[in-house]
Amino acid sequence: MSSRRSRDSESSRISDDQIIELVSKLQQLLPEIRTRRSSKASASKVLQETCNYIRSLNREMDDLSDRLSQLLSTLDADSPEAAIIRSLII
Repeated sequence: MSSRRSRDSESSRISDDQIIELVSKLQQLLPEIRTRRSSKASASKVLQETCNYIRSLNREMDDLSDRLSQLLSTLDADSPEAAIIRSLII
C-alpha cells in the first residue's frame, strides 16, 4: 500500500517547469508586477502579490456591494432601477 501511495504522489506532482509556467502566467495577470520594468520576479513575490491583489479585489467587491445596497435602499423597491441593482448584487 505504501508503494502505491508513493507512485500516486509521484504521478500527481507538478514539475518545476510547470510551476515556473504557472508563476509566469500569474505574473502576467497582476497589474502591480506587470507594470514594473523588471521582467522577472521571484515566485514568492508573485504569490505574495497575487494574495494582495485578491484581497484588494475582495475589498473592492465589498465596497461596491455596500454602495449598491445603499443605492437600493433609496429607490422604490418595485422600480426597474431597483430590479437592476438587485440583479447585480446577487
